[in-house]
Amino acid sequence: MHEIIKIEITDTFARWLEKLKDPIAKASIARRIYNAKRGNFGDWKALGDGVNEMRLSVSKGYRIYYAQQGEVIYILLNGGHKGTQQADIEKAKTLWAELKGKGE
Repeated sequence: MHEIIKIEITDTFARWLEKLKDPIAKASIARRIYNAKRGNFGDWKALGDGVNEMRLSVSKGYRIYYAQQGEVIYILLNGGHKGTQQADIEKAKTLWAELKGKGE
């Protein structure tokens, strides 16, 4: 049995998910987070500056941006879709830099 990975959610991510109206996308995102807690991040890509994205092939091509803190803590920074991808990546990198600054 795999150890459960601790995943924390920023207020930014929580607000984004709450506003999301597509029920299929919401269910897919919930399933993806569930799988990530068990070590299966699925289709993901490193974006630089410690930020990664989980890519979901549903609806608009949703993305979950996250960073790793320590060995088993992952922080979900924000989310978006293919159409807002570049702005979402920049926002995730800014959020991660701010969070790292608070921890030092």
